[in-house]
Amino acid sequence: MAQRRLLEGLGVTVAEETAYRALLRHGPATLSRLATETGASAAAIRRMLPRLEDLGLISRVAGRPLRVVATPPNVAIDILVARRQEELTHSRAAAALLATEVAERSGPHPEEVLEVVTGRDAVARRYLQLERGATREMLVLVHPPYAVDISDDSENRQRAARQGAPVTRGIYSQQAFEHPGMLAHTRRAITEGEQARLGQVPVKLAIADARTAMLPLVSDENRAVESALVVHPSALLDALVGLFETLWRAAVPLRLSEDDLEPEAWPQPSDAEVLALLAAGMKDDAIARQLGLSPRTVQRRVQVLCERLGARTRFHAGFLAAQHNLLSK
Repeated sequence: MAQRRLLEGLGVTVAEETAYRALLRHGPATLSRLATETGASAAAIRRMLPRLEDLGLISRVAGRPLRVVATPPNVAIDILVARRQEELTHSRAAAALLATEVAERSGPHPEEVLEVVTGRDAVARRYLQLERGATREMLVLVHPPYAVDISDDSENRQRAARQGAPVTRGIYSQQAFEHPGMLAHTRRAITEGEQARLGQVPVKLAIADARTAMLPLVSDENRAVESALVVHPSALLDALVGLFETLWRAAVPLRLSEDDLEPEAWPQPSDAEVLALLAAGMKDDAIARQLGLSPRTVQRRVQVLCERLGARTRFHAGFLAAQHNLLSK
């Protein structure tokens, strides 16, 4: 069975690692003995010798015939890691220099403005990359379907634990809360600092730091997460940021809380959630699923809320609640 490669990530080839590990097992050896242990020719070992020395994996033993000994692993690996870190530092400096050269051009080429991502998994990965890379602000228009699993607790914990996490502003469509678990996900996000509003969402959209945007490639909602368009700095990106800001000004605040209120306070937290979902245009069955209640209980509660607000319709009740800032209770 082939040996598992351990040093590949540090720039060591298969033949070089094989020779080094043979020396670790058998101790100092002549070139002919090392050739026998590795199954290589003596000539191949001799050609490899300068490279192994340069990597810091071996050293020569004084005397004749020529013998070589393996550098202790803790020392050898430290040398290799330090060298790789130095290479990475140079690479980052080169990347910064190249970015400066690109910035000095009159503008980006058309093919550099747009990036197409295909496949649901690829779309989900690209969105998470966009979100994790944001440092200042995430702007999100929320509408189903969702490529990312909102119930992924590990991802939610990582998001909450991020140091210097960006401010998130989200506008939720009327259909956003029809997805099971979306209300709980949004409540958690608001607790962690998200600014959420209810409003019109003409297209799914995410914008990171006003530098990169992501939206569906096709308008068919059933295929909205199968492919995506990533937009880099351009007039199109500026227009998408402007669209979000226009929708944000027209949207109404959404604040969901799990805090207990005094018995006489109104609306109670559960009432505020019902009103918020009414404002989103959701039906009784969908509200019942989100809140874990029976449809009949939701119907009775909606009727009471409409009467208390003096609302003519369900949507009117949600509108009046937003107008009187009852959704923040």
